[in-house]
Amino acid sequence: MAEPKVKYDRQLRIWGEKGQAALEKASICLLNCGPTGSETLKNLVLGGVGSITIVDGSKVEVGDLGNNFMVDESSVGQSKAECVCAFLQELNDAVKAKFIEEHPEELIETNPSFFSQFTLVIATQLVEDSMVKLDRICREANIILIFARSYGLMGLVRISVKEHTVIESKPDHFLDDLRLNDPWPELRRFAETIDLNTTDAVVHKHTPYIIILVKMAEEWTNMHGGKFPSTREEKKQFKDLIKSKMSTVDEENYKEAMEASFKVFSPVGIGPNLQKIINDSCTEVDSNSSDFWVMVAALKEFIASEGGGETPLEGSIPDMTSSTELYVNLQKTYQAKAEADFLVMEQRVKNLLKKISRDPASISKANIKSFCRNARKLAVCRYRLIEDEFNSPAQPELQKYLTDEDYGTLQEANTLKVLPENTAAGLYILLRAADRFAANYNKFPGQFDGEMDEDISRLKTTAVGLLNDLGCNGSSVSEDLINEMCRYGASELHVVAAFVGGVASQEVIKLITRQFIPMSGTFIFNGIDHKSQLLLL
Repeated sequence: MAEPKVKYDRQLRIWGEKGQAALEKASICLLNCGPTGSETLKNLVLGGVGSITIVDGSKVEVGDLGNNFMVDESSVGQSKAECVCAFLQELNDAVKAKFIEEHPEELIETNPSFFSQFTLVIATQLVEDSMVKLDRICREANIILIFARSYGLMGLVRISVKEHTVIESKPDHFLDDLRLNDPWPELRRFAETIDLNTTDAVVHKHTPYIIILVKMAEEWTNMHGGKFPSTREEKKQFKDLIKSKMSTVDEENYKEAMEASFKVFSPVGIGPNLQKIINDSCTEVDSNSSDFWVMVAALKEFIASEGGGETPLEGSIPDMTSSTELYVNLQKTYQAKAEADFLVMEQRVKNLLKKISRDPASISKANIKSFCRNARKLAVCRYRLIEDEFNSPAQPELQKYLTDEDYGTLQEANTLKVLPENTAAGLYILLRAADRFAANYNKFPGQFDGEMDEDISRLKTTAVGLLNDLGCNGSSVSEDLINEMCRYGASELHVVAAFVGGVASQEVIKLITRQFIPMSGTFIFNGIDHKSQLLLL
């Protein structure tokens, strides 16, 4: 086990051994191994996924040598799936790799049960009709699906899964769980043992800011009828109260207390996101409920009873100026409370499992403990069927993306010789229009020389028809953007494919490790001006 730890050292620091173990168990299927698919899978193979299966029925052509680094001149005329599979296997021999020389569209039509063997399917460069069919297949089999596509200077990534739950969401910024404005009895008693008016300069300089804030908050509420500072002026006065306790100007612990004083003003209780989760109908658990929802149901009971409106304490404290003895004792106080809350939660989980006729020990202590540590940061992601988005997108949102004044007007854009900022929505519409175009004319717009003017006119007509079908009557896409889309000729540029593949593989890792929150809409990359946007449709 030492060798993999060295090999994956950097990523282990991000998602830990548990996340790496999930990756190493994962079975990934890639449909089409052009540059977008190859770049996506390359990142995952280097990351150490368990196994990959590449499905592609095409042969390597001379044109592939210019946009896919995983084939070379000796590959021309050979199976593209076989060549890319061999290249990827060389990158990480711990990954099991195989290929199937078949066109994905045929596999979707003739053998839908094929996909049920995988943890996750990455579908690249599929047109709309195949996307809809594959999405239905994967949704029924409860298989995670990610679409990725490069088209000229644009790219698209879209996740599709009925429900994805996250315990370790690891947000960039989240308030420490210190309970300064609602200390439990043991923390209050610990604070009472410390005298802020001590004449011992060393003790005064090394009292942890948590204790200073607990005591200052109590002093403030005693003087203000039990209320915490709420107005800007009151918050300033609270800081001044802390400052007045300083013996000398160089007391770092009191400076830390003033800087962290906002933590005293933070709302008591749970946030709106968690409230929405515990109010979800899935908390009415039965024998088919996932472990996540059983623990959420237990959490709901805990908050309503033992927690007094709060989640289990996380049990960690930040670094701060303090004597070693006081810091260790404070840390033990927090850890003891967290352990007590965990034991209550563990019993509630066991009771619920017994109630729904499941083994009370089927959810491990480690999982319950992790859940308790992250209870404030839970996330539930649900995704619409791609067919529903295509047939009935959130019409007000789409209209806003296309016409919002904040994005600037086409006239302003032309003056600046750049495309308008609402290009993301325009590219989304034009990519779908290009698929309609291909279905009608058996080619993509601009794919063949000598037909550009006619293709531009046809694509414009197709795009207007699509917008009307979506209820966006009167909306249009800029002429410049239509010309650009035709100029692309459905080409797959390596530089765009590499970026789109990077985004797609990042989302795959989030989904497999169940860490971090995957993106919730349709991601559009606009390579024209190096911008991206998430369309919530």
